[in-house]
Amino acid sequence: MKIRIKDIKKTFGEKIAVDIPDFTVNDGVILGLVGNNGAGKTTLFRMILDLIKPNEGEISISGTIPADEEGETTDVCYITSNTEEWKKYTGAYIDSGFLIDYLTPEEYFSFIAKIENIDIETINQRVASYEHFMNGEILGQKKLIRDMSAGNKQKIGIISALLHTPKIVILDEPFNFLDPSSQSIFKRMLKQYQQENNATVLVSSHNINHTVDLCTEIALLESGKIIQHITHVDEEAQKTLNEYFNVY
Repeated sequence: MKIRIKDIKKTFGEKIAVDIPDFTVNDGVILGLVGNNGAGKTTLFRMILDLIKPNEGEISISGTIPADEEGETTDVCYITSNTEEWKKYTGAYIDSGFLIDYLTPEEYFSFIAKIENIDIETINQRVASYEHFMNGEILGQKKLIRDMSAGNKQKIGIISALLHTPKIVILDEPFNFLDPSSQSIFKRMLKQYQQENNATVLVSSHNINHTVDLCTEIALLESGKIIQHITHVDEEAQKTLNEYFNVY
């Protein structure tokens, strides 16, 4: 599915957090959002998810979705602030505030199954498909989420965003707290998910190498503005980002 950002502006007092006149995230890309602290990455994600309202402009989500049980499809376009329907096709994890930390991981995944109307057998199969990523440290531990390490909380959040097989996935700094092995597994896992589901994926990261490895497009933010949109991610893209962030 495609995300269209039109004349979006968000301010906090006199500070302009996001100011994007026109930008489209095309269907089926993995877009990396990069920028220094305060560039507006998380604010933009929160506006896309309708968690905060822009001062101006609108964000729309459009694409082709199943219309009925016969397999027929229909074209749709939702303005995110005007309807709830787009949420059926969107999965996100921004931070640990998305988790219900007084549940065990099993209870939390079951809760997601209920709100998404997914039978427990299906949800268990989907959770099991991420066994390698969980590394035997999440299921069967008899621990509440709040008692788990930051890295395992991050894994639970990422997995929970994918369980209803959304067509749009939004992950804010997903590499945070993951050890190097888990980061590598996560990149392969997300690429596979995108390919199998033809999903549109948005990922923010401070790590240039991870962004270049994972993403098919990159948007560079500075002071809330998209100052560069890299549509061909290669060694030249790496060089451009290294020069911008003074990485030598």
